[in-house]
This record gives sequence, structure tokens and C-alpha cells, in this order.
Amino acid sequence: MYDIITFGSATRDLFLSSKHYVSLRHKEFPTGEGLCVGAGSKIYLEDVIFATGGGGTNAAATFVSQNLKVAYVGKVGHDSGGQNIIDELRVLGADTKFVVESDKEKTAYSIVLSKPGVERTILVYQGASHKLRKVEIPWPGLRSKWFYIAPLSGESAHVFPDLIDFAQKNNIAVALNPGNSQLSLGERGVKNLFKNLEVLILNQEEGAKITKVDFHRDEKILRTLKSWVKGKVVLTKGPAGVLAADEEYIYKAGTPRSTILDRTGAGDAFGSGLVSKLVRGVDFEEAIQYGTANATSCVQEIGAKNGILKNGHWGKWDKVRVLKYKL
Repeated sequence: MYDIITFGSATRDLFLSSKHYVSLRHKEFPTGEGLCVGAGSKIYLEDVIFATGGGGTNAAATFVSQNLKVAYVGKVGHDSGGQNIIDELRVLGADTKFVVESDKEKTAYSIVLSKPGVERTILVYQGASHKLRKVEIPWPGLRSKWFYIAPLSGESAHVFPDLIDFAQKNNIAVALNPGNSQLSLGERGVKNLFKNLEVLILNQEEGAKITKVDFHRDEKILRTLKSWVKGKVVLTKGPAGVLAADEEYIYKAGTPRSTILDRTGAGDAFGSGLVSKLVRGVDFEEAIQYGTANATSCVQEIGAKNGILKNGHWGKWDKVRVLKYKL
């Protein structure tokens, strides 16, 4: 019996840092600014770092660091990138026997381009982790107290309802951090799947989109989501912190002042850090504080797994203050 099984993407990440990228403002970029390189030119890099990422493996790394018994379910290519992911999970202490190795698809890759003082750009190759099929999941072996479901996209998104159904039938608590593919089911589609969740974690933009509530009305977004979910709801707000609710209270917390080296994996670190404490039976307020601490520690290092906290450690920052009032 596992304490928790994680589901979600597994990627090989490559971080390319250079001061020679050109920052260019233009209306055709979605954010209004882009990182550019000259055609036919040679760009020199200050640093090259290989790491692993993906919501499913990032969460598994946190849970293992909290001394929980963990397995990861996902799909990689039968290639060096996939083997690197499996090897790292094994070294960390996660069970990898449920990982599917594909001869047809390559391992998913993310290439992160970064320039000091400028927002990063990520090039994404979706690869094998987005093509996990229902028949590839070893259902009889999924004996666990908890499931942690990170974003699932592509063909993998089709297994999402089956995971929720399986968990409900087998008395497995579910913590869900859905991606766009799950949310694309719309309000009617997600309500039925959300109702039995133990924990739902969304960012404010996602919450506004699925509830059709104005983005700036964060508390109304939260209350609407809570009416759909029997358990706890967490609305993340980036540097502004979190807004959350359980059966009785609303909770508000900010983030500690800290440096930020790399934001990759911060959301995964927060969600898995919070859930790791709930798995241990810790109260919701402390779980929010620990998720925040884990995310803060994560952004101090390059790569999604390098900065996550070990069991019993809180980092060098004070615990964030959590305000609590009646729902």
C-alpha cells in the first residue's frame, strides 16, 4: 500500500541561459515581449543545465522528500531522456514500476531560455507523457491512500475521469491540480468529477475561467469552487499568495520575501508540499504554510526538483501568516 501515487507529465528539461538573447517588445507576442536570436547567428551561453520536470514527477519528488511511500504513473520514451527520468526517480526513492516506456514516442522535453531580468521562454515538445492510455495503467496495482493528479494533456487527459472513478470506488483520497485539458470539460463536465475531491488546487486565472466569475473577484471564485467540491479548495495567486477554503473557514496567506532564480516547478512544489502535510494529518493552516515554504525554496534553484525541502525542514524563511475567517 502506497501513501500516495502521482500522475502527470514527465519531462527532460534543458535550461539555456544567455545575456545575448535580445529582449524585444512587440504586440504579436502574447505577453508583449519576446526573447529573440538572430537568424544565422551564433549565440553564446553562460550556463547549460539538464534536469527533469513534469508535474507528476515533480510532485513525486516532494512526497519522497517527506518520507512518504510513493509511486509515479506516467509515460516516457524508450530513450536516454526517459531513462534519466526513471533513474532519478529511483535514486530519490519513488517506485517506478508503473512507468510505461514507449518505443513509438520520444520522451517529452522542455527547453527553457532565460536572460537575467527578463521573463523566461519555454519551448515544449509534448512527447510520450501526453500519450498515456487507459489500457497502459496497471489498475489492480494502484493500492494507495491518496492520488495526486497533476495536469494531464493530449491523449493522457482521457484517463482523468477513469482515475477519479477508480479512486472513488476504492476509497482513495484525491488531490487534483488540473490542467487546461481537464478544465476544457466545462462547468457541467467538471462539477461531477470535482464533487468528491479531497483537495482541488487551481490558479486564479483557471478558477475564473471555469467558474465564469470575474478574475478580480477571487473570493467569489473560491466560494463557487467550494460549492462544487466536498473537500478543500486552494486558489493560488502567484506572488500574492493563496486563498483557500475548507468546510468551515476561508484562509489567506502571502509569500515570504525572497530571491527568485527560477520559477520552474513552483506550482508543483506548492501543491505537493501542501498535500504532503494533509497526508500526514496536519491541519490545513500548517499545510498552506508548508506548501508556501516548499515553493519558496524551489525557486531558489535551477530546475523543479533541486530546491524542494526535506522532511522536517522549513527553509530559512519565517512561516507565512495565515488569516482565517468563517466561510
